[in-house]
Amino acid sequence: MKNFTSFADAGDYQALLNKALEIKADPFGYQHVGRNKTVGLIFFNPSLRTRLSSIKAAYNLGAQAWVLNAGADSWTLEMADGAVMNGTTQEHIKDAIAVMSQYCDVLGVRTFPTLKDREADYSEEVFNKIMKYATVPVISLESATLHPLQSFADLITVAEYKQTERVKVVLTWAPHVRALPQCVPNSFADWFSEISWVDFVITHPKGYELDERFTKGARIEYDQKKAFEGADFIYAKNWSSYHDYGQVLSQDQSWLVDTAHMNLTNNGKLMHCLPIRRNVEVSDAVLDSPAALIIPEAGNRVFSMQTVLHELLS
Repeated sequence: MKNFTSFADAGDYQALLNKALEIKADPFGYQHVGRNKTVGLIFFNPSLRTRLSSIKAAYNLGAQAWVLNAGADSWTLEMADGAVMNGTTQEHIKDAIAVMSQYCDVLGVRTFPTLKDREADYSEEVFNKIMKYATVPVISLESATLHPLQSFADLITVAEYKQTERVKVVLTWAPHVRALPQCVPNSFADWFSEISWVDFVITHPKGYELDERFTKGARIEYDQKKAFEGADFIYAKNWSSYHDYGQVLSQDQSWLVDTAHMNLTNNGKLMHCLPIRRNVEVSDAVLDSPAALIIPEAGNRVFSMQTVLHELLS
């Protein structure tokens, strides 16, 4: 593993999963890997789980971590190549990233889409510039299109809680009060479409189809209740339209995951990446029930990051 930006970087996903479960069983067993190493973390947008789990993962490995909030803790960054910097930007991204690379052994980067220009967002301009100018391995802490650390944590969670060798996993669209990006569902589909022991289904209203690059191998079902039948895991998440980019086409509250929905499953477990709008995406009755895995799922963010750091720092 040279960088970690998508499922493709996971390589042998079963081996990586086994390593994560091993690390979780003995979180401090590999502190020699991080000794005298530094993990740099750059955030272009807010974060709770990604920020804190990444710091904890570094500490578990015996490494130190620094955090930079781009634009707030640093000079305002210029992204354009060949720019005449006589405006409001104060430092070019190529200089900033080259310098930051001197101060760490691996660099985690979190960027975010605008939801205004699909071509610009899906080109991953900011993230790819950082990849270009970094001289150390780069980890995606979420980009404009993908969130691989979250999906890896989700895989760890499913592996821990599954009751049968093969399981049915359903990614369901859920309503929300604002337009959200496709990063998490794209990434979840990117991973779970490839897991050999998963029967993967995506359900959403028409118009919310994701980029087909990430949904290959998944079964698309527009009838949410039919999709839920016999499911072992339900992954609830809102996203805005990909084709009518960034638009909210429906706020149909019948898609809220409640007890009646969960009763259609095979004693299914409820997952969500958090933060979650209670009683908008999923009801309190489900979130506060034994079926909800949202807290242990969030806990596994430490071990997805710790495993990736282990691979890159070893």
